[in-house]
Amino acid sequence: MTSLRIFEIFYSLQGESSRVGLPTIFIRLVGCPLRCGYCDTEYAFKGGSVMPLEQIMAQIAVYDTPYVCVTGGEPLAQKACIELLTKLADTGYQVSLETSGAIDIAAVDKRVKVVMDIKTPGSGEVEKNRWENLPLLKAGDEVKWVICSREDYDWAKQVLQKETFPAGCDQLFSPSFHDVSGDTLASWILQDHLKVRMQLQLHKILWGEKQGV
Repeated sequence: MTSLRIFEIFYSLQGESSRVGLPTIFIRLVGCPLRCGYCDTEYAFKGGSVMPLEQIMAQIAVYDTPYVCVTGGEPLAQKACIELLTKLADTGYQVSLETSGAIDIAAVDKRVKVVMDIKTPGSGEVEKNRWENLPLLKAGDEVKWVICSREDYDWAKQVLQKETFPAGCDQLFSPSFHDVSGDTLASWILQDHLKVRMQLQLHKILWGEKQGV
């Protein structure tokens, strides 16, 4: 029987991506091979409990929403995550996957919206970017850039100019919560007429930095 190590399952508003504000079930998996300087989910690096796939499905069935977000940690660090994503899609959920971009996404079910990070130098993990993932993205997927400084912003602009992204794959620029103010990042984007979507972390605006939101 397929099982995964789960840190928490909870119901909240989606705080990021194009689905921001939508009531969503979050399935947070344990573990991550990266150690980004701005990480806000270090608590999910270890612990949790092992849950059979069918138990996970039964637990989320009590919530009346079609939206499910599989997150971490790094969900793809657990190989059984691939089976979980397919099961969710087969059940009729609109599934999104939040992934660091450091692990191969080739096996992810094509019905799943991939929200993939590109790690900037300010993250401390820029060398972990798996550039081979870019052509595996599809229309409707999203790339997230956490901007820690003006240097990060300029680096991200250069990558956008150099790399090829699939049509219909949105670029999400987000200020690192304690490093760059929202209005500062907004001004940079507007000054450069950059064709990206800026986002703030809605859950932190509403409830602050805590678990289960």
